[in-house]
Amino acid sequence: MSVLLIVDVQKGFIGPATAHIPARVEALQDAFEHVVATRFLNPPGSPYRNWIGWSRMAPGAEEVELAFQPAADAIILDKRTYTCVDATFLATLGEWGADAVHLAGIATDNCVLKCAVDLFEAGIRPVVHADCCASHGGAACHEAGLMLLRRFIGEDQIISETE
Repeated sequence: MSVLLIVDVQKGFIGPATAHIPARVEALQDAFEHVVATRFLNPPGSPYRNWIGWSRMAPGAEEVELAFQPAADAIILDKRTYTCVDATFLATLGEWGADAVHLAGIATDNCVLKCAVDLFEAGIRPVVHADCCASHGGAACHEAGLMLLRRFIGEDQIISETE
């Protein structure tokens, strides 16, 4: 069962370092039977607001809208943490018979990283499409995320169409 998880490709995360990602993830969708796209929301009282002082991506703001056209049958998941991997998501993957999930999106160094590690720890092979990921923190953050992913989930789980 082929599953693609598109992480947080939202208007508020698109900038010079990530501008290429919407077109890449949009094109990638056709290769998968199931597509799930996440949307990060940062409501009042969140740890991001309280402990980091980061108040962007408020529910209802234009910046939380997806920056690409999801597949017609894509599932859109709102999340309020770095990851969407929870009991409900894992149950859906189980219903689909998924033993691997391909990941693409923003940001390689936090939300993509966290989702991949959570899938790995749940016994589901994460496959990260490095060329379909980026970080709004810039190229150095993206590369740092890939380095950590190689350490966390293994070199063979990081792929690229452009290599």
